[in-house]
Amino acid sequence: MQTKVLSGLFIGFSLALIILHGQQVQATLGESVDSVAVNQKVLPVLRSSVKTSSNYTVHEFQSEAATIREYVSPSGIVFGIAWTGMTQPDLTPLLGTYAAEHKKALSHVKRQPGRRYLKIKSDNVVVEKWGHMRKMQGRAYAPALMPQGVSIDEIK
Repeated sequence: MQTKVLSGLFIGFSLALIILHGQQVQATLGESVDSVAVNQKVLPVLRSSVKTSSNYTVHEFQSEAATIREYVSPSGIVFGIAWTGMTQPDLTPLLGTYAAEHKKALSHVKRQPGRRYLKIKSDNVVVEKWGHMRKMQGRAYAPALMPQGVSIDEIK
């Protein structure tokens, strides 16, 4: 009897570790890369990588459904985010303090049937979405935070 209880506890603990290990770790637009927060609602991470160039660092997180890339300035601030995947990710945790501003700007955009490209521009953030079912892409960036010498086209 005691063995079954211990075995059940071990299995439960192991499952909890697996679930916690699969959570998405991501930074938020406009915040420090040190502000990485656990957000299990977006995507469970299968792989992650970091690529560095002279003007910025790219943190890439891959799951079964999508890949999210976060662009970090030399000062450690996230200035851009890009994604590719089967669906659009939940932008609220990715946009952080810019989320409310984006939602307000989005409410003023008239959707056109069949339109595959959408650009939502507000005072401090730009969000672009494009693609088709099972191949959605997009990017979000804060123009004021872009490092000098970095083109918007590099956020992809």
